Amino acid sequence: MSDDKEPFLARWSRLKQERLDGEQSAKPAAPAPAGADARGGAAAELPPAEDLTPQSDFSAFMSSKVADSLRRAALKKLFAHPEINVADAFEPFSGDWTIGKAIPEEMLARLQQARAALQQEPNAQADSSAGDAEADDPSPQEQQSRSDSVPGRQDA
Repeated sequence: MSDDKEPFLARWSRLKQERLDGEQSAKPAAPAPAGADARGGAAAELPPAEDLTPQSDFSAFMSSKVADSLRRAALKKLFAHPEINVADAFEPFSGDWTIGKAIPEEMLARLQQARAALQQEPNAQADSSAGDAEADDPSPQEQQSRSDSVPGRQDA
């Protein structure tokens, strides 16, 4: 890149800023009507969020011209109604699972004891079966003769 040229990103940023400035100066600044929204004045036509009921039409509040804060206020009013704010019994995450009783200390001790017993039992069985398996292991020649005598067996 030569020294007399403007760097790419600086040029791109300057041109973009000039374009945005040109668009803003081309738009006449009209005074907003009283109670209008910053996104186009749609709030002047909407009913107050406090007067909404579940039977009200909420589709006007879902328009992209309505401010997010007004849309959220309307939805908050809608979902605060007891007919709509009902947890789905079949939804696994709808319940509050933090209010259950704690497991008593006695039961925790018994569970720890059972876990320890179950972990010791397979280890003891594995140790005893390892000794038996060593005594019963056939030699490689015996394994070869057994596999040859099995009909339908093929070597891999």
